[in-house]
Amino acid sequence: MTNGSILVTGASTGIGEACALHFDRQGWEVFAGVRRTEDGERLRSQGSDRLRTLLLDVTDPASIELAVKEITAVVGDGGLTAVVNNAGVGFGGPVEYVPLDDWRRQFEVNVVGQVAVTQAVLPLIRRARGRIVFMGSIGGRVASPFIAPYAASKHAIEAIAEAMRHELAEWGIRVVVVEPGAVATPIWDKAESTADDIEAALPPEGLELYRESIAGLRKAIKFQARSGVDPTVVARVVERAVTSSRPAARYLVGRDAKLMAVLAHFPDRARDVAQRTIVKLASR
Repeated sequence: MTNGSILVTGASTGIGEACALHFDRQGWEVFAGVRRTEDGERLRSQGSDRLRTLLLDVTDPASIELAVKEITAVVGDGGLTAVVNNAGVGFGGPVEYVPLDDWRRQFEVNVVGQVAVTQAVLPLIRRARGRIVFMGSIGGRVASPFIAPYAASKHAIEAIAEAMRHELAEWGIRVVVVEPGAVATPIWDKAESTADDIEAALPPEGLELYRESIAGLRKAIKFQARSGVDPTVVARVVERAVTSSRPAARYLVGRDAKLMAVLAHFPDRARDVAQRTIVKLASR
């Protein structure tokens, strides 16, 4: 598979933007889902005439339906070669204090939204015997403290992708999860703001309990921002996941992701000790 048509959700910034532009440069017909008109205009200014932007909110059924109609009008009977489910948000904080509304929003976007888009485009994918890619995270294998909502959503994606991999094998549809570690994207600016929000939202007793941990979290965020791989690295791995004749079920991206994947095979007690040591080193 050398080129075709592809839908990338969450293409306004970061990994999604890098994927949309990378596939556009490789000659693909790209449909890039964005949330705002200005994001679409900026993305189109960087791409070719093939790159189409769609206003796509993965939590809005009407928005998904309209996007699929636009894609169908272009690809017709040939179907859609691939979908990259990248749109996502991240919430964090101590589990005992994360508001339930944040948990609901986390899963509505990162899990239900991914399923909704996949269900909607699956008839087009089936026509092309295409491919489904989920943007996971190493956090989907090994959860770090204070990002439980985000990690839980990525754990869920792992399960959904694994089930679909078996369900769709009959039609030659491959389902792949890409699992980056830290990536140098604007998410780290948001993460620093999130740390501020977490601290501000904690009641006095919560602040007393977690003050030192949150200070360590801020340092870890800065470390991750410095050490993250470029989004184009992830885009190249996504290309491999989409174009390989025999794709792996999962692709790790980044040295930190590969290290944490090794830890995932440790006995629980040994893994806990190793992971806490890594967190402490990153928090210095």
